[in-house]
Amino acid sequence: MSNTVIEFNNVGKQYILGSIGTGTLSQDLNRWWANIRGKEDPYLKIGETNDRTQKSDSRFVWALRDINFKVEQGDVVGIVGKNGAGKSTLLKILSRVTSPTTGNIKIKGRIASLLEVGTGFHPEMTGRENIFMNGSIMGMTKAEIKSKFDEIVDFAGVAKYVDTPVKRYSSGMMVRLGFAIAAHLEPEILVVDEVLAVGDAEFQKKAIGKMQDVSKGEGRTVLFVSHNMAAVRSLCTRGVMLKNGMVDFMGSIPDTLNHYLKSDGAEQKSKIVENIKWKKNTLKINSIKINGTEESSSTIHNGQKSLEIIIEGSSEEDMNYDIMMTLKTKDGMPLATYAVGHYFGIIQHLKKGVFSLKREIELPRILSKGVMMMDLYLHHPMVEYLMQAPDCCSLESEGFQEGYGRALSQEHNGFMGLENYEEKKNHI
Repeated sequence: MSNTVIEFNNVGKQYILGSIGTGTLSQDLNRWWANIRGKEDPYLKIGETNDRTQKSDSRFVWALRDINFKVEQGDVVGIVGKNGAGKSTLLKILSRVTSPTTGNIKIKGRIASLLEVGTGFHPEMTGRENIFMNGSIMGMTKAEIKSKFDEIVDFAGVAKYVDTPVKRYSSGMMVRLGFAIAAHLEPEILVVDEVLAVGDAEFQKKAIGKMQDVSKGEGRTVLFVSHNMAAVRSLCTRGVMLKNGMVDFMGSIPDTLNHYLKSDGAEQKSKIVENIKWKKNTLKINSIKINGTEESSSTIHNGQKSLEIIIEGSSEEDMNYDIMMTLKTKDGMPLATYAVGHYFGIIQHLKKGVFSLKREIELPRILSKGVMMMDLYLHHPMVEYLMQAPDCCSLESEGFQEGYGRALSQEHNGFMGLENYEEKKNHI
C-alpha cells in the first residue's frame, strides 16, 4: 500500500493583475464558450511567469505553474524560495483556501493549517470558542477537543485570556493559540507558513520542538515554509525550492538549502572590493585580494596552510587598525573568527597616505569540506569600524584534517577553534 499522503499533479494558479474581477464581459463570454465546447480556457495560454522584479506586459500571471511532487507519510518538507515565489499560494491551495486553476491535489488525511496571523479565528469569539470551532471544522467530536483543551491552552500560554474575544489578542498571542490548536488536534498533515516568525524566541523553540514530536514521534506529515534557514535545516528531512512559481529544485534538505543559498547569492559582485557595504569617509579602498585573487570566489586547496589578505588604498588621517575576519556557513552560522586585535590587543598604527595592508592568517589544522562565506572588517578594536564588508567573498574548501579529538580553545593564530587533546595531554 502506498504511503503517499499528498500528490500534486500539474497544479497551477493563475491570477489577473489589477482590480478584482475577470476583466471584461468579452473575456467571460470567451471562457464560457470554451467551457461549453470542452476546450481549454483561452487565457491559460497567455499568462506570464511570476517574476515580481519584471514589469508585466500581460494582465495574466501564473503564481504557480506545473507543480508536480509527492509527499510521503512522516515526511517533514521544507518549502523555500524568495518572496513571491509561490510558497504561500501553494499552501493555500493545499488547505483549500483557494482552488487551483489547473491540475489537482490528492490528499489522504485531515489537514490543519496555520497560514497567517488569525487564520481560522472569528474575532468576536473567545479563545475557548475558537478552539472548539476549529476542532469541529477538522471533524473532531466535542469530547476529543475537550480532552486536548488544557494542553492547548497551556502550550499557547493564554490561560488568562482564554475567555476573552481574540480580537483583543496581540498578533503573537494569536499565533501561539493558532499553532497550539493546529498541532494538538491530531491532524494527519500539519501545514505551517512563515507565521512562526511573529512569535518570541521561547515560543519558536517550543513550536519547532512540537513539530519534531509530531513528525518523528507520531509519524505525521509536516509542510513548513520559512525564511529561517537554521529552523528548516534542523526540522525538515526533504526540501522543495520554488522560483517564479515553478519547482526549481527538490531533494534532501542540505542539497536544497545549498541550491537556494547559491542562487540567492547570485547578486554578489564579481570583485571583493565591490562588496564593501560601508567605510569611513576618510578612507579609500582601491582593491582587496583574498586567497591570491580579487575575485569574490576562490578555493582553499587541500593542505593549504594559510590565507592571505591584502587591502590597498589610502587614508586622509592616521589610523589605528586591525583586520578582523569571520568564516561562516552560507546560511550565516559562524564557523571561526580571526581577531588578534580584539582577543590579544594587538593594534597596528599607520600614517595617513597610501597603504598596503597584508595579513597572513594561519588556517586551523582541521578544515571541513564545503563552501564558506567571509565577513571582512577593518577596525580599531573596541573603538570604531573603518570598513565593513560582510559576505564579501565565498571560499570553497577542499577540506583537510591533521588530527581528531580537539576541544574549544583560543589558538595562537587568532582563531577560536579546536585544540588537539593529545598535544595538550603531553604538555601536562
